[in-house]
Amino acid sequence: MENKNNKVVLAFSGGLDTSFCAIYLQKERNLEVHAVIVNTGGFSDQELADIEQKAKSYNVASFQCIDATEVFYEKCIKYLIFGNVLRNQTYPLSVSAERLFQAKAIAQYAQQIDAAYVAHGSTGAGNDQVRFDLAFELYCPDATIITPIRDLKLSRKAEIEFLEKHGVTLEWEKAKYSVNKGLWGTSVGGAETLGSSAPLPNNAFPSQLEQTEPKEISLDFQSGELVGIDGTKYESSKNALEALNVLTSSYAIGRDIHVGDTIIGIKGRVGFEAGAALLSIKAHQLLEKHTLTKWQQYWKDQLGNWYGMFLHESQMNEPVMRNIESFLESTQSNVTGQVFVKLVPYHFELCGIESAFDLMQSEFGQYGEMNELWSGEDVKGFTKVLSNSLKIHKSLNPEYHD
Repeated sequence: MENKNNKVVLAFSGGLDTSFCAIYLQKERNLEVHAVIVNTGGFSDQELADIEQKAKSYNVASFQCIDATEVFYEKCIKYLIFGNVLRNQTYPLSVSAERLFQAKAIAQYAQQIDAAYVAHGSTGAGNDQVRFDLAFELYCPDATIITPIRDLKLSRKAEIEFLEKHGVTLEWEKAKYSVNKGLWGTSVGGAETLGSSAPLPNNAFPSQLEQTEPKEISLDFQSGELVGIDGTKYESSKNALEALNVLTSSYAIGRDIHVGDTIIGIKGRVGFEAGAALLSIKAHQLLEKHTLTKWQQYWKDQLGNWYGMFLHESQMNEPVMRNIESFLESTQSNVTGQVFVKLVPYHFELCGIESAFDLMQSEFGQYGEMNELWSGEDVKGFTKVLSNSLKIHKSLNPEYHD
């Protein structure tokens, strides 16, 4: 394709990498930069205003803020809750989940203004480069992709030095950590996460401990979706999650470090803070333990884990994902009730549930206590038949049963 103009749409967050890109694309590539931030949650109005002001201070041709929070929830987050998805039993896919929605919005905006180029600030050693590139290939295939940080193999120190040469000063103490905020959590990367042994310091996390007194709350779920907190009903589940983020952040809940396999085949380590994501998943999972059968739970575990893996691997657009979403949603009709939670500094405790669909509340028996539907003789006969296949195998293969 012959590039018909010098417009470039830059995925802009206001951090070090995208600040470098905004200046570099103008000064070194002579391009007309149109900065776009796609809000997938986690930002206050003031923070978005500050990001806009920063972009304009870099003399970009235009700045746009696109709100994709609602579509992000409806098309992704609710299925991560339905599937209780935690990558490597730890990470709620905070950044992995939002990148496609951000990249798609960037690509569609590039199409809208007929830009010949799209750009992002991903490095060459992470997952995001694949996620952005793949979405751009799919949604704006005629645009040329520019990736300055990846192509120039820049360190964060080198980026700061470049910006200083062009009159932009960023404080190193803030710039040395890469922070990505969203409705589903905030990721934190820095020098400590480049190795295997060091923890992130307390001040690297975006939320600091404010509340120290324990607090008991209830979370209300309707057909698998969070709809209320402590009796307060919200207009949407997205709004309920936003409120839960505020509450958990005050207790500095949801901090951890994830170690996993990247799309490009190397190990990766990243810190995160995702209080609302972790609490809603764990509370939802507890409610499911009471309201779903064991085989519903079993197959949900298999497909939920697979769904999270494919999402992480940048395959959100693969049609099988829609099939899995249909399955996950079909399991949620009885996942309705209240989950009782205790919040304390840095963690939470699940206390119990109440639900009209609680399978524990039956007249047939209570575990470890009374049996009403069967007799001791029934269990003896059942166990005798259950042992038949093992007896046959043992008679022919005694070495397996020593």
